[in-house]
Amino acid sequence: MPFAAGEIAALTVERPEPLRDMYLLSPFVWREAARYRMLLRAVPRSDDPARKIARVHYGESTDGLRFTLFDKPAVAPGHDNDHDGCEDPTVCIVDARYYVYYTGWNERAKRGQLLLAEGSDVLQLEKRGTILPWTPERKNPKEATVVQAEDGSWRMFFEYAADDKSKIGLARAPAVDGPWTVMEPLFEARAGSWDDWHLGTGPIVATSAGEPEMFYNGATRDAKWRVGWITFNDQYARVTDRCVDPLIVPPAQHEADATDIAFAASAVVENGATHIYYSIADKDMYRATLVSS
Repeated sequence: MPFAAGEIAALTVERPEPLRDMYLLSPFVWREAARYRMLLRAVPRSDDPARKIARVHYGESTDGLRFTLFDKPAVAPGHDNDHDGCEDPTVCIVDARYYVYYTGWNERAKRGQLLLAEGSDVLQLEKRGTILPWTPERKNPKEATVVQAEDGSWRMFFEYAADDKSKIGLARAPAVDGPWTVMEPLFEARAGSWDDWHLGTGPIVATSAGEPEMFYNGATRDAKWRVGWITFNDQYARVTDRCVDPLIVPPAQHEADATDIAFAASAVVENGATHIYYSIADKDMYRATLVSS
């Protein structure tokens, strides 16, 4: 389903003192009543990886572009599995309960795992522990995309590391909170393309034809990430279409330490428009409004 990125607007974030000097990225945005709500990853600036302990913060907006962050984390580092960071939140709302999937990082073990926090209030979540653990076959599972299939069962797409690559895995569950059974991946990197080495998950929306469409992240071996799209049948059993060229490409970066990365985190569909929220260079956040091409 051909798309082009139309209007692109930078997000502005008003934040209290503890967050003012932190990197903000991975904006997961959703619409709830008259407000846009957001969970994102906040990371302290430091040259020491052990001090870059991420946490998940909550923000609100009336227009989807100007957000105000709360100072208290919605998900904060705590136990062994997330002692050294809480990253990349994904929100599912089912029966007025919030299910927040996030990545927990253990610096000593150098391992990430997919964890779950749940509650009736996004600011009062209870941690439920590990949902997908680190394994030698699927290292550092992270960045969950959780959706319901046509038959009522659930699917989780997740990024993991194997063979010196980032790959996209797939799992199935009878309920939004699991238990999850890992399945065979639906798609892989394509030789000779812009996504010929690394793959990362992105948001899924329904198309006008009723097919689920993922705005996924792909990269070459030198980690130049872009955003593309791919569609599936309603049971997430096969791929029905996939883009040739990337949909979102990062602008040229002039800072010496800037990375060549565009990374989609979430999508909001309203009034016939699809808004993609994404990060550039792991530090700046934008919203792209898509148009049919």
